[in-house]
Amino acid sequence: MAASIRLQRAVKLGNVLLRREAYVLRTKGHRTFILRSQHKGLCSSFRALSAQAAPESDHHNIIKDTEKATGAGDKHEFQAETRMLLDIVAKSLYSDKEDTGVGMTREELVANLGTIARSGSKAFLEQLKDNEVNSDVSSIIGQFGVGFYSSFMVAEKVEVYTLSSREGSKGYKWTSDGSGTFEIQEADGVQPGTKIVIYLKPDCREFSDEETINNVIKKYSNFVGSPIFLNGKQVNTIQPLWLMDPKDVTPQMHDEFYRFVGNTYDRPRFTLHYKTDAPLTIRSLLYFPEGKPGLFEMSRETDVGVALYSRKVLIKSKADNVLPKWLRFVKGVVDSEDIPLNLSRELLQNSALIRKLQNVLANRILRFLHDKSVKETEEYDKFYKDYGLFLKEGIVSTHEQVHKEEIGKLLRFESSLKPSGEKVSLPQYCSRLKQGQRDIFYLAAPSRQLAESSPYYEALKKKDVEVLFCYEPYDELVLMQLRQFNQFSLTSVEKEMRQDKESDDLSTLGSDSLSQSEVGSLMPWVKQVLAGKVHSVRVTKRLDAHPCVVTVEEMAAARHFIRTQSHQIPEESRYSLLQPQLELNPRHPIIKKLNSLRTSNPKLAELVIKQIFANSMVAAGLMEDPRTLLTSMNELLTIALEKH
Repeated sequence: MAASIRLQRAVKLGNVLLRREAYVLRTKGHRTFILRSQHKGLCSSFRALSAQAAPESDHHNIIKDTEKATGAGDKHEFQAETRMLLDIVAKSLYSDKEDTGVGMTREELVANLGTIARSGSKAFLEQLKDNEVNSDVSSIIGQFGVGFYSSFMVAEKVEVYTLSSREGSKGYKWTSDGSGTFEIQEADGVQPGTKIVIYLKPDCREFSDEETINNVIKKYSNFVGSPIFLNGKQVNTIQPLWLMDPKDVTPQMHDEFYRFVGNTYDRPRFTLHYKTDAPLTIRSLLYFPEGKPGLFEMSRETDVGVALYSRKVLIKSKADNVLPKWLRFVKGVVDSEDIPLNLSRELLQNSALIRKLQNVLANRILRFLHDKSVKETEEYDKFYKDYGLFLKEGIVSTHEQVHKEEIGKLLRFESSLKPSGEKVSLPQYCSRLKQGQRDIFYLAAPSRQLAESSPYYEALKKKDVEVLFCYEPYDELVLMQLRQFNQFSLTSVEKEMRQDKESDDLSTLGSDSLSQSEVGSLMPWVKQVLAGKVHSVRVTKRLDAHPCVVTVEEMAAARHFIRTQSHQIPEESRYSLLQPQLELNPRHPIIKKLNSLRTSNPKLAELVIKQIFANSMVAAGLMEDPRTLLTSMNELLTIALEKH
């Protein structure tokens, strides 16, 4: 085949499976001599090659131009189904001219090169004839071997020379231009095995370029067990480390292999050499980069993924469905004999088996990272600093709760009980829960200083309840998606405050507080002044240093809405959706003064309550643009300073 065909380690001869031992490729002019094997009596072919390079004296070359057709040719027509298949293969099935394979044996030349392999293909093609199958010919996946016919994508003529190793066998020459007929002649000088000569079409001459073929072999067949010789020189020299015993692989070998498969220049931070035979046969070598992720890796639309092999033959260099998308920073190789392949071996079928492969690998990676986080804490913390965002993406994008919680073990946050800069895990938090506590509390804030001074944190701080501090805008969304961990609910301190029922008891407000009657008259007035903005008003005993606070049902979702969508809707509709609840501190000097201003200076009182409500919205992260407060703030200051 004039293009790079992925090598397979065995060719079926009748009912006998024989191993190939060497593959040799050579070109001459615009002809391509594709490959013969040193196995006695076995030669099968596959690749187009490069021009003009004469073999050096110390190079291996077993191709000899000794064949000569003799006698009259015996002309045959392809079966109708085969003609249809030739047309599909040459025009529709393969997306690239280097995606192909060879299905060639040395016996029954007429049957094997004139008919389709018998595995349901005829019935499939009959469905095509009857228009029972749509025009997407990629559904031929797995129906039959058509690699040999794909040679006509690039060939204007193909010659096959073959000689059986059976005693007394004759040599034959098979010729066709792919138009519907083929010719068979006896031939002298044919060496045991099979040799294919491809005459390239004018627009496909790049497949007779040595560098092109060399790159193609390295891309698809670098790790096949048999040596591949290109113009006499072996080109597949890199060892498949993933099949070796991990103890035999040195750090230097890992560095070189990582740079090869990852197309990068750094070193691997962590290395996972994983082998298993259940529930699938998997041989994998996965690397976690030492360098920080770039913009290329950050994008979910990036064409990345580990290299997928089957028996050391490359199936896809960037198989993006072998690992979950959030693990796209992982580089390496996965080799499995169990994967279903499509005809060109360039795309994988969307099957339950592939999903199982993905789950097995993802779970093993999670266990690996968890072990690192426990045994190599310092190194893991460095990794988390660079790649923690991908783990958080995994929680948001994963549907199964058990997988979310496995990823959740790897998350790290600062804690109210630990010094600034020291991070803790969710399992560590759970190990310190107070008796009867059923929630893991967290607070989102831009910094630790703002978190510790937050009005939402005051009450839990007094109770010495541990709170996780989330400094990134997306952290609270991640924890909201996680929902629970180890049967404990993940609850924001704002939600805990809104659901607190103790504040409804106004019988013990204290001597330094507004009286119950004053509170009873203040709350309706506040709700009236802030009509259209607040959903409800109540007093709270949980605040000390702050006059009031705003709570909503789901603060994380509300803040996300404000950042991403609130500019698209009017202000009134925005408050209607948020339904903010204003909670007043009846012991705070501002609230007590506000109550007296309602009668002494109603205009100033209205400006004050509007301002402290707006301040609370800003503190909650629910104000789209705080600059809108400047006008009302200046008006408030003007009235407040009238008597000075």
